[in-house]
Amino acid sequence: MPANEQERAQVASLAREVQAACGQSAQIAFADQGYTGEDAAQAAKERQIRLEVVKHTQAKRGFVLLPWRWVVERTFGWLGRFRRLARDYERLTKTLEAWHWVATLTLLLPNYPSIL
Repeated sequence: MPANEQERAQVASLAREVQAACGQSAQIAFADQGYTGEDAAQAAKERQIRLEVVKHTQAKRGFVLLPWRWVVERTFGWLGRFRRLARDYERLTKTLEAWHWVATLTLLLPNYPSIL
């Protein structure tokens, strides 16, 4: 996305790319306050995506962690522990995708009994 354009103006193209990558299966997108507004919500709705803006319920002072953003950042932190994913060593995107699957399964499988 170009730096001189508003984030909410790019929702239509982002939604189109997400649906193409997910095989038209994405249903909800969590976004920060840069994506507020009816135009952004309508652009996502045209691609069958519900746009949910995560924001604070009241004015806060200082750094306050947003709940859904923390989950995403924590997941990136866990995946960042795998050295192979820290750099772009792979030539093919399919190989990089496979390494992401391996890393994710390595994190999730030890907890498998507790998931059920």
